[in-house]
Amino acid sequence: MTIAILLLAFLVLFLLFLSMAIVVIGPGMLMQPYRRTIDYYRQTTTILHPSDLGLPHEELVLMSAEGIPLSSWLIRPPGISRGTILYLHGVSECKIAGLPMAGLLADHGFNILLYDARRHGDSGGSYCTYGFYEKHDPSRIISYLMNRPDLYVGKIGLFGASMGAAVAIQAAVLDSRISAVAAESGFAALRTVFDDYQKRMIKLPWHYLRNIVIRRSERMAHFKANAVSPLDAVRRLNIPLLIVHGAADLNIKPAYSEQVFAAAAQPKEFWLIPGARHDNVWEVGGSEYRNRIVVFFERVLADHSGSQ
Repeated sequence: MTIAILLLAFLVLFLLFLSMAIVVIGPGMLMQPYRRTIDYYRQTTTILHPSDLGLPHEELVLMSAEGIPLSSWLIRPPGISRGTILYLHGVSECKIAGLPMAGLLADHGFNILLYDARRHGDSGGSYCTYGFYEKHDPSRIISYLMNRPDLYVGKIGLFGASMGAAVAIQAAVLDSRISAVAAESGFAALRTVFDDYQKRMIKLPWHYLRNIVIRRSERMAHFKANAVSPLDAVRRLNIPLLIVHGAADLNIKPAYSEQVFAAAAQPKEFWLIPGARHDNVWEVGGSEYRNRIVVFFERVLADHSGSQ
């Protein structure tokens, strides 16, 4: 009996210690995700810079409304510009992840602006809020581009992947200058995807513990998780929307994109890519994926009246 009591006491103390550790460490893991820089990408690709694709570009540092520097690349196509697309990357990623898409769209005549989101890549910022603050940054970037006398901007679209998809939908609601959104592998509500993430990482059944982590995260980064909801935002969107998601995505459930699509107004398109996970939509989707992206933006943005 004594041994059983000691084991029980040890188990209780261990669980209490584990709970305290999660409460302390969890908010930092959520709000300060790992920064992937060029050294990370060197392990998997040789495409690390626009010059690796032969893309003429400008290195820019643009500022958020709060003065946070956002490291950016502006890629301009040869000849006539058909419009402008902003590339918004996923959590822990940076603008390097968007280079294959940038090359594809530049080859089809679009200006491309890629930037590192707050607290990602080479940009500044202390916290990632998954869209609460980030949704305002595309408007700042668009204003900069439209004030460039040497640049024909044309119609503007957003392409967002994962977190970037969620930010793109929320940003488009705020800025009428955005004419279309392509959203890949996005979530429907931050609170839900936080729960999913913590279940995978922590593997404990205590819902109250996850709630404590989220509340501490909100206090740390001065934001409201419930306010980050592409599902709510898309109900106020009235521009063309393309949603794609990998059917085998285990990071963000395809059902979340289906929910967002169901709530969106026409015109809208949805494509569930068989066999694609969260991180290989480009590879698994192949030429059909690339063609769908290009055709979507050509249809909703392309304008032959501008010039470089």
